Amino acid sequence: MTLHRTVTLMPWFQFFNALLFWQAVWFLYFQANLSGAEAIILYSVYDISTTLLEVPSGYFSDRLGRRVTLALSTLCSLLGCLALAAGGSFAIFALGQSLIGAGAAFKSGTDTSLLYEALEATGRADEVEAQEVRAWRFSLAGFALSALIGGALSFWSPVAPFYATAIAFAVAAALVAYMSEPPRSSDSTPDLGTQISQLKAAMLHPVLAWLFVLTVLMYGFSHLPFVFGQPFILTALDELDLAAEAPLVSGAVTSAMMLVSVLASLIALRLRRALGLPLLLICAFGLQIALVGALATSTSVVVIGVLLLRIVPDSLAYPFIIARIQPLLESQTRATYLSLKSLGGKIFFASTLLLAATSAQEAGLLPADDLQRILGWYTVGGLLALTGLAITARWVQIAPQQATRS
Repeated sequence: MTLHRTVTLMPWFQFFNALLFWQAVWFLYFQANLSGAEAIILYSVYDISTTLLEVPSGYFSDRLGRRVTLALSTLCSLLGCLALAAGGSFAIFALGQSLIGAGAAFKSGTDTSLLYEALEATGRADEVEAQEVRAWRFSLAGFALSALIGGALSFWSPVAPFYATAIAFAVAAALVAYMSEPPRSSDSTPDLGTQISQLKAAMLHPVLAWLFVLTVLMYGFSHLPFVFGQPFILTALDELDLAAEAPLVSGAVTSAMMLVSVLASLIALRLRRALGLPLLLICAFGLQIALVGALATSTSVVVIGVLLLRIVPDSLAYPFIIARIQPLLESQTRATYLSLKSLGGKIFFASTLLLAATSAQEAGLLPADDLQRILGWYTVGGLLALTGLAITARWVQIAPQQATRS
């Protein structure tokens, strides 16, 4: 059946979307052409673009369909990579970041909605946790492969990683063409008032509200090492007179980071059963805060090893959060809700990044003192948030009454 084919192709779609060959060098590339402060702002441009389109893209997906939304996502991302490769000015870089942000917005929520709905339509909804973990594992493999290759490509040409990523998005678009989605009847889409009521009910649901807050916070803390990891590596290597090797080291670290996370995903289901969902999620968020705290306390090259654990918390939390959320949502507003969840994370992170940029020097590389001060404040805030989540988790039924089959 064609819907079974969609389930089969989704991990490969995630794999090619994860072939971001520029991921290990983007900050160094921006900083080489602009400044450290402008590089931070450019990441905020990406988040702002995604923020503006998160909810409209989710509504677009719920109204017009999953496949057309994913096709639009791959097109925007492809064009964004080409714009970043062209470069030349802050405006062109901002355009590229805006397009990549738009691509992320159109993908956000739609990919997991299509997977769940295909599973549900084929009588396989009880596989959702296992299938989400499988898709996540394919994503990590794509990140790992592209990080290592991208770091090496940057020695040949600083723009080569962006062109290679554009090719990967073209392949992802071809995969979407072979997917299908459950048919939509003309009366299956409620009016706007009903959709708003459904979304309001979802936002007030205790489990969904708790997971919403956790996801917003984990999005930000997961991306902190992504944004500041490259200048951290550059600073640490500069102390050893190895700054010129930063792109290659960054690529190798990112690749190893993803491989470690793949290994973590292999035991994720067993940890889920052993610890239970609430404790597993609290531990995952706590590990994120600990990683940021480690980067805030030292610029020693030894601490670069801490970056290898960056995606481990996501591997232990993200697939199970999505699997827990899906059955609690109405199909007509599923992608819109998931987009709202992503929107919250991006608003939170973009706002804090813009605030961080105001405390960094305006020209040249990002100094170690600025880097550690920024990450130190994030660590303090994270510990306060972790305490609040741990306390409130006692009164919310986070774990489902019956765990889904793996």
